[in-house]
Amino acid sequence: MNKQQLITDLQTQGLRLVQEMGASGRKGGAGPSDHKAVTVGGTTVMVPIYTGSAARSPYTVTIDDTLEPLLHYGDEVVAPIAFPHQPKFYGLTTADGIPYWKIALLHSHDVLATTVLQTCMRYSDAATSCQFCAIGQSLEAGRTIARKTPAQLAEVAEAAVRLDDVKHMVMTSGTPNASDRGAAYLTECARAIKNQVSLPIQAQCEPPDDFLWFDRLRAAGVDALGMHLEAIDPQVRAKIMPGKATVPVDYYYEAFAAAVKVFGRGQVSTYLLAGLGDDLPTLLTACDRLVAIGVYPFVVPFVPISGTPLANHAPPTSDFMLALYQQVGGMLNRAGLSSNDIKAGCAKCGACSALSTFEEVVSC
Repeated sequence: MNKQQLITDLQTQGLRLVQEMGASGRKGGAGPSDHKAVTVGGTTVMVPIYTGSAARSPYTVTIDDTLEPLLHYGDEVVAPIAFPHQPKFYGLTTADGIPYWKIALLHSHDVLATTVLQTCMRYSDAATSCQFCAIGQSLEAGRTIARKTPAQLAEVAEAAVRLDDVKHMVMTSGTPNASDRGAAYLTECARAIKNQVSLPIQAQCEPPDDFLWFDRLRAAGVDALGMHLEAIDPQVRAKIMPGKATVPVDYYYEAFAAAVKVFGRGQVSTYLLAGLGDDLPTLLTACDRLVAIGVYPFVVPFVPISGTPLANHAPPTSDFMLALYQQVGGMLNRAGLSSNDIKAGCAKCGACSALSTFEEVVSC
């Protein structure tokens, strides 16, 4: 089994752990969750661990006589596997006693990630909430705080770079009830971080009402921007994310075009969660349109998160993801877009998807 197939399999089927290994995984929170970082074949990826499908996964880990973790498929040894160590900055606290790990987390092995506002105007109402989202879970469990101040974020970012050699940072946010959709607060946070440490930053938010916010974000030090569609088909969007679905897909495309003018080709990206209901032609048509604009379509297999309405929703199959990756990889190749060229963010990290391993593969 080649590395592309293996990573795709692990991310769709998950990994069954008998005991905890390496740094603690991520349970709940904003965006894809219930993962743990693992390194296979020199590539660090985020693999579902705390999900129902992972509990049934044929992939397991054992420790051999040399104390080296080994990845198994059934009874067969597939490859050595490693787990990143707990980062050093997790051991620190702010002056007012808040642990750094409640402010920002390590993703993959060198990415700092934070949700600057751990609340969303849509989350508490079933009529508007995204059915896959668990942004409130980590807050309710006391694993984070509702609002990270710009000063706190700057302090943690400096420590993460100094102690753990973090290379770039992702700042996402729940959507506040404001027309800027969180861009104003992300601007404040980015400015504070850049005044403290030289660290490439991706900001993530819904399209704001005024595209001048893109210029303001860029001026504050944001290097790349994410605006996440998640799903494309209007019926799928209305069912899975009824609140976000009120923002037309065409408005996203207008925002993408405006943002590319500010941040540059390849520095704007969008999450597409494969497995929510969009069929392969729908996803491929959207990716082709996004790539033509200069937007990196970060296609990711949907991972059901425990405690959400979609907790029992089946993830996509490996075959579906392989077909999607091969086609989108060819599009990226022909357009000259590469995750390596992105300055910061989820698509640069690439750990939640196998797409980056297909970028040099031209589709048939």
